Amino acid sequence: MRHRIAVAGAVVALAAGVLTGCGGGDDGEPEAAPSRTVVVPGRPGEPNKTQVAGPRTVAAPTAAEVKFVQMMVPHHAQALEMSKLAPGRASDKRVLSLASRIDTAQKVEISAMRSWLEQNAEAVLKASGRNHGGHTGMPGMATPEQVRQLRDANGAAFDKLYLTLMITHHQGALTMVKDVLDRGTDVTVQELARDVQSTQMAEIGRMRDLLSG
Repeated sequence: MRHRIAVAGAVVALAAGVLTGCGGGDDGEPEAAPSRTVVVPGRPGEPNKTQVAGPRTVAAPTAAEVKFVQMMVPHHAQALEMSKLAPGRASDKRVLSLASRIDTAQKVEISAMRSWLEQNAEAVLKASGRNHGGHTGMPGMATPEQVRQLRDANGAAFDKLYLTLMITHHQGALTMVKDVLDRGTDVTVQELARDVQSTQMAEIGRMRDLLSG
């Protein structure tokens, strides 16, 4: 249940961010957040004053946030690659169920993240000159040899290797979240990072229980 709630939160947040991007002005910039006038009580003997409350402009996503979303897409894609091997190979129904949930949730998140990148093309372009390292060295990624071993495994051996690799994979995602969480300006990306954090921490706990059982 917590997994479904977290995934739903990420998807709703990303969808909201995409819609916000679609609602910009003629120059393609996102619309300013609504502002309002509030009354500020004056000091004793002084008249009250009015001031505008709320942000007047929407801050663009930071380069770190752009990189996070760009890297999380292929990171999720490898989780899908590993999870789609479970049907026909996994012997534990609980492992098969976990792999199915990961596959379903991360497909939706990949689609939403790609949409976010399209709607924030200008920020992506600006960040491209700063992210010289590309997507190499993403934490938690399984090596081609490990993926081959997983593809060749069956039964209990598959279950153990899948859980072991996926725990490491999830831990890598948490490292990526730590690098961006609360260090950016984009509400959508920050919400996604928090949902990834809560969901994958819970799944790590579940996978460790399955391994120890």
